[in-house]
Amino acid sequence: MTNVYAVRVHQLGGPERLRYEQVEVGEPRRGEARIRHTAIGLNFTDIHFRTGRYPLPSLPHVIGMEAAGVIESVGDGVTAFQPGDRVAYAAATPGAYAQATVMPVTRLIKLPDFIDDEAAASTILKGLTAQYLIRSAYTIRRGETILVQAAAGGVGLIICQWARHLGVRVIGTVSTPEKAALASANGCDEPILYTREDVAERVRGLTAGAGLPVVYDGVGGSTYETSLQCLKRRGLAVFYGSAGGVIPPFDLWRLNRMGSLYVTYAGLADYLHEPAEMNERAADLFLMMRSGIVKVPIHKRYRLADAAQAHADLEGRRTTGASVLIP
Repeated sequence: MTNVYAVRVHQLGGPERLRYEQVEVGEPRRGEARIRHTAIGLNFTDIHFRTGRYPLPSLPHVIGMEAAGVIESVGDGVTAFQPGDRVAYAAATPGAYAQATVMPVTRLIKLPDFIDDEAAASTILKGLTAQYLIRSAYTIRRGETILVQAAAGGVGLIICQWARHLGVRVIGTVSTPEKAALASANGCDEPILYTREDVAERVRGLTAGAGLPVVYDGVGGSTYETSLQCLKRRGLAVFYGSAGGVIPPFDLWRLNRMGSLYVTYAGLADYLHEPAEMNERAADLFLMMRSGIVKVPIHKRYRLADAAQAHADLEGRRTTGASVLIP
């Protein structure tokens, strides 16, 4: 056993519930590896675990879903990885807010030399999410027009960049002129300030009244109705997050009345279910990063000890793009 510093939740609640403290990290068992973290990703998902919207396995518990680092040791039966390998991961269960962790090697992705640790930690979860959204949940096609809710967010910016490369016209919602400029610089053709404009009305105007084949919505409760209103007949709303609250129950008959719409609530775990699929999606993402098509600038770096401030900034919409925690 080794003592390391980590950020744990003892009681559910606000950022003040995060405690920076020492925890014990054991040696890897069969099929596992111990990773010394060099950079940790900051995501809205982490807030959901802190508040209890997403259940933690137990309390107290370390939170955090993505990180990059170096393998320190491996357990029995591990042949695909060895000490010294640079890796990153999008975890199946929380545990990344720590100086080190032990986890199954089936969740690890080897990092190519052209991706540094901070870029990996800030991109793996968001980038793989964007990849499965536009490649699998709905496969976007050249010439289409799509809507991205929260286009200046971490996943939104990646979708905008990738969609531009694929020849797709992107409409994106943002809250401020500054975020509109950021979204535009990253491939959003038509930013909409939802704080000033009627999004559905603007979308109808931009599509000559036709609506859209797909909407990507990681906001949820505060935007789902607008997302449905923006779709064309038989269009698909792809929900993948709840930064704006939980989507309430609604009568499915409404989907019929709104044009036989389709709805899915997609989760990353179901698109990374097998290591082979995970590595295939990661290779696609890394190709986009190497070519410069996908760029994820670091908005801000926080010390791991300052995770509470990072959460307050994220909840207060004071961040854009990606931020990382440095252990």
